[in-house]
Amino acid sequence: MTASVSAGLTVRPVSAADWDDFVRAQPNGHLLQLTRWGELKSQFGWEYRIIALADEQGIQAGALALLQRLPIGAGRLAYAPMGGYATDSFLYPQLWRTIRRETGAAFLKLEPGLGAGLDAGELLDSGFRQSPQSIQPATTIVIDISGDAGAILQRMNQGTRRKIRKSQSGRVVYREGERGDLPQFCRLMRETGERNAFGVHSAGYYETVYDLFMPRDGALLLAWHGDELLAAIMVFALGETAWYLYGASSRSHGNLYATYGIQWAAIEWAKRRGCLYYDLWGIPDCDEATLEAQFKNRQDGLWGVYGFKRGWGGEVRRALGTWDLAWNPLVYAAYRAALKLRR
Repeated sequence: MTASVSAGLTVRPVSAADWDDFVRAQPNGHLLQLTRWGELKSQFGWEYRIIALADEQGIQAGALALLQRLPIGAGRLAYAPMGGYATDSFLYPQLWRTIRRETGAAFLKLEPGLGAGLDAGELLDSGFRQSPQSIQPATTIVIDISGDAGAILQRMNQGTRRKIRKSQSGRVVYREGERGDLPQFCRLMRETGERNAFGVHSAGYYETVYDLFMPRDGALLLAWHGDELLAAIMVFALGETAWYLYGASSRSHGNLYATYGIQWAAIEWAKRRGCLYYDLWGIPDCDEATLEAQFKNRQDGLWGVYGFKRGWGGEVRRALGTWDLAWNPLVYAAYRAALKLRR
């Protein structure tokens, strides 16, 4: 569908390459807005659409929207993860209206992410309300990885520095994995998920992630002790930022601190890519004072990983969180009621 918007902007089809170039050019350009993220999700229950407002100068605003059917024929929701983008903030309301028209969705779920060119007031003015359901974590720890290794280590706490140095004793080999290593990675993910009571994706999901993103935008990093896999993570990079999205570890040989060594290997990988920041991707959604007061006594949800992540010398940062824009009030009310029942 092509429609005139305003000021010479039109809704027009764009190539994957043009859209990805636009995302990469944004100060807060995010992996989850790349076309390949839509291709990934399209193989696991979602559709995706790239909604772009453009003029003769190119794309001026847009979003990759994931679409999912709602139960009992209630239409579908549109979800914009870590987006969208606009070259000027006055274009955002037009973007939301265009997403509605182009997708026919009952409501839009928006997670603008860190550094978004939006604020809560602008979202409220456009009719958004804070959502009762998040998909991506709102709060994270971002490590400054500028400078040399000594400068990065100096920003960490003493315990983390000590464990990183012990992880480099030579008894653990850290290397970038290949597709043939995915069965071991998936096995370790299942073990870690069962041990820590969190959900993991299917082997097919991680295989698709690997095929779509590696090696251009990501890496599978492995920590081996002999023929035993002690830790494995998938990391990704875009622009100045790298993200740690998936990870697993063994309980064996904890004295070798492979979980620290593999994160250090990821930081080294990110630096080779020219990144300045390393996002540890998800901690409890609390202010720093609450995090520090409670982390020793809690292990539920993301609390179990906060104790590990806090030692890396990063900054606790919170995005705008998750917002919903209801275009069909009846469907949206049913959605919220279903969430309450589920809880």
